[in-house]
Amino acid sequence: MSTVDRSDVDVLYDVEDMPPLREAIPLGLQHVLVMVASNVTIPIILAGVVGAATGETAFLVQVALLVAGLTTLLQTIGIGPVGARLPVVQGTSFGFLVISIPLASEFGLSAIFGGAIVAGVVQVALGLSLRWLKSLFPPLVSGIVVLVIGIGLLPTGVNLAGGGAGAEDFGSPSNLLLAGLVLLTILVTYAMGRGVLSAAAVLVGLVVGYLAAIPFGKVDGSQIAEAAWFSFPMPLEFGLSFPAAAVIGMSVMAIATSVETIGDLAAVTKGGAGRDVTDRELSGGVMADGVGTAFASLFSALPNTSFSQNVGLVAFTGVMSRHVVSIGAVFLVLAGLFPKIAAVIAVMPPAVLGGAAIVMFAMVGAAGVRLLAESRLDRRDLLIIAVAVGVGQGMAAVPDLVALAPEQLRVLLVTGIVPAGFLAVLLNVVLPGRPDTEDTTLGVAAAPDASLGDTEATAGERDRNGTRTGRDAPPVP
Repeated sequence: MSTVDRSDVDVLYDVEDMPPLREAIPLGLQHVLVMVASNVTIPIILAGVVGAATGETAFLVQVALLVAGLTTLLQTIGIGPVGARLPVVQGTSFGFLVISIPLASEFGLSAIFGGAIVAGVVQVALGLSLRWLKSLFPPLVSGIVVLVIGIGLLPTGVNLAGGGAGAEDFGSPSNLLLAGLVLLTILVTYAMGRGVLSAAAVLVGLVVGYLAAIPFGKVDGSQIAEAAWFSFPMPLEFGLSFPAAAVIGMSVMAIATSVETIGDLAAVTKGGAGRDVTDRELSGGVMADGVGTAFASLFSALPNTSFSQNVGLVAFTGVMSRHVVSIGAVFLVLAGLFPKIAAVIAVMPPAVLGGAAIVMFAMVGAAGVRLLAESRLDRRDLLIIAVAVGVGQGMAAVPDLVALAPEQLRVLLVTGIVPAGFLAVLLNVVLPGRPDTEDTTLGVAAAPDASLGDTEATAGERDRNGTRTGRDAPPVP
């Protein structure tokens, strides 16, 4: 164990340290507990929206677990220039869900996986040209994108809480009771719990809701009994297709999630080790995102990205060891090879998922607000936010507005993300008053000619009284 004092943080285990197995195993499992609920929720939601059979849902959950483990290993261990070699956990991305739902409804699941392969290539390219990405996506723009993602997901969460859109018992007292129980359990666990229990509040809420749903007859145990104990998922289960809307939509989301990944990489080194992220770590991390997303498509898994909740766990515990996260990734891979485990998760009632989804989706929007708070928020910034969010969410709320648009374009517009992101980037570039020093992305700041690894994070600078602010401040449990 190497206790390193870098003025801001105490590093219990540094990046290359390997704790004893008696410590490393529970520390790795802790990372799994923090992310597994979010990781499996997304394929279940997508399967419910497109009307997939339970067996297909179980398959999507299985591959989500397997691919999350494999792509996490790609980040922690790395292959050549690909991989940050940091304690970064990968998992199914909420951001892609908003664009995946209309694509799957219009073109089928194959369109999602075909578009995601192209999105992976886009992310790899972005990993090689980070200066261009940073200049186009300062906190103002990235905050707008994340905020619109969260707002766009909320109706899906509310529909699930009612029992699932189109369900015969939609809005029934039993569904609302289950959703409310899950929501209440999450809040109580977060407020009263400590350490990993508080961090795993969503998982606790799902377990409580799942068990409470059994007496209501909402859990189909026959599907669990019929599932195999072990199987290796076959690649290309749902095939690949490449409609223009899928290629464009997924590529746009690849840019947005790359911005999120850059922020996570900067946060994990600053919060967990008290140092700036290096050029190689940034480039390798974003490229690993892209390679992982393309690889996930081959196994019919949704695109992967870094998980921010695990970044917070690293900062909270001071355990920067990438080997600890690698152990957690091995547990994810093992879980993905046992369909019986996937089936147990796949039969979770929609109302139970809805109670948790409302919290998780709203947290995505809250993360966007936090990013926006890093900007000046003068009249120019407020105007950009107003126009981008207003137009984007207006199209999402009133889809008939673009009913006459070509089909390929309509699918992109009704999500709200593409028009909001496009307008935010465009207005931030063309409107006068843009700060000359603005070269930031999610708390990563650089001088115009400086390398990323040699710069200070402006969001983490100290004020005149020496008080730590922004990302430099200690995490709040």
